[in-house]
Amino acid sequence: MSAFAVHLVSWETAAAALAAVRRAVFIEEQGVPEALEWDGKDAAALHVLATLEGEPIGTGRLIIHGSLAHVGRMAVRKPWRRRGVGTAMLLRLLQAARTQGARGVFLNAQISALAFYERFGFRREGEAFLDAGIPHYRMTLRLP
Repeated sequence: MSAFAVHLVSWETAAAALAAVRRAVFIEEQGVPEALEWDGKDAAALHVLATLEGEPIGTGRLIIHGSLAHVGRMAVRKPWRRRGVGTAMLLRLLQAARTQGARGVFLNAQISALAFYERFGFRREGEAFLDAGIPHYRMTLRLP
């Protein structure tokens, strides 16, 4: 298998590839309603796109709110999970957040992904809540 690549992209230049991954993971696999997935925030976000031999296999986005960055829409297509794709994407998003002056990062993690984010120093805040019918926790990370 060839190595995958992770690139920072804009919605304008890579919408079809980004949407393909999110549709496969969130809408088709997890049953998230389309109206919730397409929230109108993509054009203003910075995105990461993971590809393997030109095919989109993972995505995530970063929205800066002053000194706080919001990581969201992290998704890796099922056949490529547990192969370092999510790690590479998250590290690239954290690097972009630092570059843009963020002092902290927050995200809403599905319960199944808590251990993944905890490995990078994210900590749970508050109680579990439902988002699109899926249990989540808000998680935060201070950036050095």
